[in-house]
Amino acid sequence: MNKKLGFIGCGNMGSAMATGIINSGLIEPENLLLYDKNNIKGKKLAEKLNGNLLNSEQEVAENSDILVLAVKPNIYPEVLETIKGHVKDNSIIVVIAVGITFDDVYEKLGDVKVARVQPSTPAIVNESDTTIFTDQKVTTEEEKELIELLNSFGKTEVLPEYLMDVVPSIASSAPAYALMLISAMADGGCYQGFPRDQAVRLSAQAVLGAAKMVLETGENPDTLKNNICTPGGTTIEAVCSLEKDGFKGIVIEAVNKCAKKSKDMLKK
Repeated sequence: MNKKLGFIGCGNMGSAMATGIINSGLIEPENLLLYDKNNIKGKKLAEKLNGNLLNSEQEVAENSDILVLAVKPNIYPEVLETIKGHVKDNSIIVVIAVGITFDDVYEKLGDVKVARVQPSTPAIVNESDTTIFTDQKVTTEEEKELIELLNSFGKTEVLPEYLMDVVPSIASSAPAYALMLISAMADGGCYQGFPRDQAVRLSAQAVLGAAKMVLETGENPDTLKNNICTPGGTTIEAVCSLEKDGFKGIVIEAVNKCAKKSKDMLKK
């Protein structure tokens, strides 16, 4: 793909995305343009990927065909103001922060092409559950190219805009729920006498295996769960305990709380 790919922000998410894309071979290292206010972060990523560390946000904006704004939501207004008047003609602005809308970008940058993208931290192991919605100025071919780039560090789903507003609830924020489950299972394992590191590995593998069964078989999760539950056995004992304590209800409520917070951030 003969495109200049720019990143403003070289923190955990920006670094994970850039690393996945460069390792895939879709973008040549010489076409990777980087900037971070923390020069140490920027320099470290540039050296790791053989990319180009530029001197300013403006310089990255002026030379990028695809420009990823990989900064925290509260930094977006400042960054958009900084690159105003410096965005390369016909480039695509990729917004990855919750609470930042197309109108927020248009207000600062004018009539530009914008894609709202929500990656997740498992991008660091090429397992991001990424979502995308593009505005009408992004062509079908350009959207396909963006999806190809995003798929280099995970899997990507195209969503309507109204679902992008709540996507953290079951996607980008959701790995935290799974990590809490792994931690709790490992605590239980330790209580039963397992060494901590072994309990963590076994618990993490159980969650990984369950996820792969859902994704690779296409079966309903409840069907797969029922297949594990031998009548009168150990698994159904644990499942009944979880249900008695409101496990599903607690998770559903957490998803709804996350979605509400995401919507509230859009009302800023």
